[in-house]
Amino acid sequence: MSWFKRKTKGITTTTQEKKDTPKGLWYKSPTGKIVDTEELEQNFYVSPEDGYHVRIGSKEYFEILFDDNTFKELDADLTSKDPLKFVDTKKYPDRLKAAQEKTKLKDAVRTAVGKSKGKDLVVACMDFAFIGGSMGSVVGEKIARAADYALKKKIPLMIISKSGGARMMEAALSLMQLAKTSVKLAQLADAGIPYISLCTDPTTGGTTASFAMLGDINISEPGALIGFAGPRIVRDTTGKELPEGFQTAEFLLEHGFLDFITHRRDLKNKVNLYIDLISNQPLRA
Repeated sequence: MSWFKRKTKGITTTTQEKKDTPKGLWYKSPTGKIVDTEELEQNFYVSPEDGYHVRIGSKEYFEILFDDNTFKELDADLTSKDPLKFVDTKKYPDRLKAAQEKTKLKDAVRTAVGKSKGKDLVVACMDFAFIGGSMGSVVGEKIARAADYALKKKIPLMIISKSGGARMMEAALSLMQLAKTSVKLAQLADAGIPYISLCTDPTTGGTTASFAMLGDINISEPGALIGFAGPRIVRDTTGKELPEGFQTAEFLLEHGFLDFITHRRDLKNKVNLYIDLISNQPLRA
C-alpha cells in the first residue's frame, strides 16, 4: 500500500495562486558558488567560498565605512543637464530620467561626511548602476565640492571609483572633469590633507586617468578590473599579446600601480590605520 493516497481527485491550483520562489534569495558567483544573500550581506557582500567581491554601490559602502551608517550627504540634489542636446538611441534627458527611476540615484556619484572609527571622513562613492558609473559634469562637480569640503574642514577624503569612464553624452564637458578633479586633489596635497583612492571593479577610462590614480595611497579590492583602455584596444595599439591577468588588481600591485589590496571586511580598519599613520596620530583600536 502506498504511503500517500490522494483522497480528492482533480485538484487544481490557479496560476494566480501558485507561489514561486522569491527572487534574490541566492547569489551565484562567477565561479559557480551559490551563497545565501543574507549570508552574503553579513560577509560584506563577499562570497565566503571563493572570496569573490560582488559589485556594490554607495549605499553599501557607506554602511561599511561610516559608524552606525550615520552620515550627512553632500550636494544630494545636483543633477545633470543636456547642454549638447545629445541623442543616441534615446534623448539624453530621457536616459537620465530612466536611470534615476531605476536606481533611485540623482547621478553616478554620492558624497557624504561622517564618523569612521570615531573621526570625520569625507567619502565620494561612484555607482556603476547609474549609466555605467560614467563621469559627467555632475560627477566631477560633486567630487570637486567634496574635496573643497575636506579642504575647508581639514578632513581626509576617500574616493571609491567604479566607472566605465567619461560620459559620452557630455563629450568634452565630461573630459574637462579630469582636470577639474585633479586640480582639487592637488590642493588637498598642498594642504597636507590625506586622500585615499579605492579602485573597485571596474575602474576604467577617465576615472583611471585622473582621480583614481592620484591618491596619497592607491588601494583596490581583490580581482578588480583597473585600466584606461580595454585589453583589445591596448593589444591592437601595441601590436603585442598581453600578459595573463593584465589589468587585474593583482597584476597592477605587482607592477607598482597599487599600494595594497584589501578584503572588503578589512577596508574600514585599513583606511583609518593609514590615516592615523600619515597624520602621526595615536592608532585607533
